[in-house]
Amino acid sequence: MPDTRRKPSTGERLLRYAWAIGLGGVMMSACAPTLNLPDPAGPKFEGRFAPASPDDGAASLKVVTFNIKLGRQIDKAAAVLQAGDLRGADVIAVQEVDQTGAARLAQALRMNYVYYPGVVHPTDHRYFGPAILTRWPIERSWKLTLPHLGRFRHQQRTATAAIIRYHGLPVRVYAVHFEAQLRLTATQRADQVRAVLDDARRMAGPVVIAGDFNSYDIGPVLTRAGYLWLSERTGPSISMFSWDHIFAAGFTPAGSRSSGVAGDTHGASDHHPVWAVMRPVPAALAGGVSSAP
Repeated sequence: MPDTRRKPSTGERLLRYAWAIGLGGVMMSACAPTLNLPDPAGPKFEGRFAPASPDDGAASLKVVTFNIKLGRQIDKAAAVLQAGDLRGADVIAVQEVDQTGAARLAQALRMNYVYYPGVVHPTDHRYFGPAILTRWPIERSWKLTLPHLGRFRHQQRTATAAIIRYHGLPVRVYAVHFEAQLRLTATQRADQVRAVLDDARRMAGPVVIAGDFNSYDIGPVLTRAGYLWLSERTGPSISMFSWDHIFAAGFTPAGSRSSGVAGDTHGASDHHPVWAVMRPVPAALAGGVSSAP
């Protein structure tokens, strides 16, 4: 019998070929090896751009987390972070920035910052990792290496940690970016979360953990450890997914509208910033809260 199936046109064949080449490029990029930076001491970048006396009498702490896609739109990100519900943040956890982007962002927002890159990114060939920005003094900082290398790229994830002095209260802050779902199992990603929780237990006092968790289902790991999930009901932060979150111990939500997701990012990123406002619990102000809930 003759073959009656319609043969693709030349245009369709070219389109399929281009699609295959593009998919192959994506797969090659996904499998490109990553240069990890395992040294716990660095590289380290820091700067002080905040006013010397930030104490404005406010009784609440505003925390924002924002994944700035590969740190490519720092100026747009700075504009987003100075508008609406994000304006006046006390602490900002940013992900996917390099040392230049972290410094530019902190300077534009008049904040102090500390940044420990975890890797040299295989596509942009720049430092890549999370940073902490704050308008409060940074007393100490360190890089925390997380367990498990990601599948394909063998990327080592790290967290940037710092102790800030908020109204005289030492607060331990972690900016995190856990591995993507296709690159680690749920159990392995939970191990990365527990590494942060274990590190937080080394010191008494309130704790904030903010960043791109690449998961919503990981939340119960932190709530079972006694952390308040401030962003639990804020809604999607990237496409239809709720992956960017803020957790805290030693704090309580500040009012009925204490968290949310920012709207239009004006092309700054594919993620939307998430914000939360909290107040220290009385025990924290009295120095009686442990960071091991």
